[in-house]
Amino acid sequence: MRTVTVTGTGTARVAPDSAVVRVAAVARGAGVAEAYDAMAASATTVVEVAGRHTETRRIASTGISVWPFHDHEGRRQGYEARHAFSLACADLAEAGTMLAELAREVGDGLAVDSVGLEVTEDHGAGGKAREAAFHDARERAAALARMAGAGLGAVQSVVETTGGDGPGPGPLVKVAMARDSGGGVEPGETTVTTAVTVVWELA
Repeated sequence: MRTVTVTGTGTARVAPDSAVVRVAAVARGAGVAEAYDAMAASATTVVEVAGRHTETRRIASTGISVWPFHDHEGRRQGYEARHAFSLACADLAEAGTMLAELAREVGDGLAVDSVGLEVTEDHGAGGKAREAAFHDARERAAALARMAGAGLGAVQSVVETTGGDGPGPGPLVKVAMARDSGGGVEPGETTVTTAVTVVWELA
């Protein structure tokens, strides 16, 4: 039996619906203990504020560090302490409000590292991408079959891949950046991409 194997790709647009805010409590002091204590106070405020806007299980420490800092001539000036957090928020408006409150209540002890947007509900975008991928594969296969003087017969197998990560159904994607507009988080759009590899019998 002769066959033709083709991989097709399909995309669909969808708006992100949740956010991951990465911030840190940062403080300096003449000694390690002074820097650490000041940082710990700011870190406590970060957790308190975040707890008003998201679930406790979505508040995670991602790193704690203390290191010496120097002036432009290389002389040690003291120590800097940093406690980094990942704060996942299921609502974009809530994430914007949380950021504003963190800025007010933590003040100069706050560092905002990034705001990442995620798609948790694709609202049918995965299915649309899947259909487009299969259609793309069929068109490619039909063109190859014509070149071989044949037509397409029955489908022998279909394997779906998403984002180049190998076989699997996962229709969701992540977006790395967000826009900050007046203190709020703007979702914009991102792309759900799916690929399918289909084997047809040549008729």
